[in-house]
Amino acid sequence: MSFPLVSIAVYNSVVFGVFSNTQRFISQHRYGNSNSSPALMDLALASMATGIVSVGIGGPVDLVKIRLQMQTQTFLEADLDLKHRVTGISIKPAYRGPVDCVGTILRQDGLAGLYRGSSAMILRDIPGYCLYFIPYTFLCGWITPDGCLSPSPFSVWIAGGIAGAISWGTATPMDVVKSRLQADGVYFKKYKGVIDCIYQSYQNNGLKVFFRGFTVNAVRGFPMSAAMFLGYELSLKAIRNQAQTNP
Repeated sequence: MSFPLVSIAVYNSVVFGVFSNTQRFISQHRYGNSNSSPALMDLALASMATGIVSVGIGGPVDLVKIRLQMQTQTFLEADLDLKHRVTGISIKPAYRGPVDCVGTILRQDGLAGLYRGSSAMILRDIPGYCLYFIPYTFLCGWITPDGCLSPSPFSVWIAGGIAGAISWGTATPMDVVKSRLQADGVYFKKYKGVIDCIYQSYQNNGLKVFFRGFTVNAVRGFPMSAAMFLGYELSLKAIRNQAQTNP
């Protein structure tokens, strides 16, 4: 977990920065005022741009995390299709840590290897961020009383939590595919791509495989996103107040 813990601050700052600046850019060009209230299409375009850009950082981070988590599993537990399966055969870890994992992937597959599963991640993140920022924006507006210039911390917390639960819950099917593609290749490659992964997963485990972890994702998404949106909004407010005090 050291690699994602170190990189999560950068990843989230990029996600929120791309969304807010894209939204302001669209509002400036459409309405002549970057602070005007965005329309649904404005929010959707900013969310889709965020989903595309986020893969640049999130793809390698998720890949390294999943590879390090999967390397100590047995062949049977990893669900690898071997001709001779023997229960309980442990595999020597393939990587010594995050740096060794990145180096090994680069040597074996080049830079493109760090972005294995990125197609599935884009298919997850573009709709995922639409269902993240759009519900948050509308819920904040709905919860905030008329006449208030900005939402209260409680409104931000509730709206962020609900948006996170919606986004992570609906992203579960493509998250399963993305994780399988990224875990694939520790010892050998089983899937040829997104379509092949979906086909093999369905053939072997049925439709239910794409909803594994749905409840955990939705439940986890609430507190995580609530804290993230609250931290983002309070940080912006503090920075703006500081800028007004010391112009």
